[in-house]
Amino acid sequence: MGLWRCGRESVKNISSDIIRGYNDTMILFLLIREPSYGYAISKQIRELSGGKYIIKETTLYSAFNRMEKNGYIESYPGAAENGKKRTYYRITGKGRAYYFEKCEEWKLTKEVLESFTVDVPAG
Repeated sequence: MGLWRCGRESVKNISSDIIRGYNDTMILFLLIREPSYGYAISKQIRELSGGKYIIKETTLYSAFNRMEKNGYIESYPGAAENGKKRTYYRITGKGRAYYFEKCEEWKLTKEVLESFTVDVPAG
């Protein structure tokens, strides 16, 4: 009897449906390092994921709006090198607590999913 191997097919990109619940975690991770703005955060997410996840602009700004409304981040005006206005974001104390809570949730989620992504007998 053979085995069905989980992950036989090569997946090149992560589905936005799969990762949706962790967009906040990725954004907050970057904001813990330093305040930043939308395009830079989007670029860092793409780079740190090795190009496997590209966050859509609408998804990013929806996350900013939701997290600001919940008190996890604050926005403030800034300027780009070329003098154009730019909105920057920084994490709050409440946002740091939320980030660490989401990290613990991810550990549990990963543990559960790993129970279902092992090799299984074929047939």
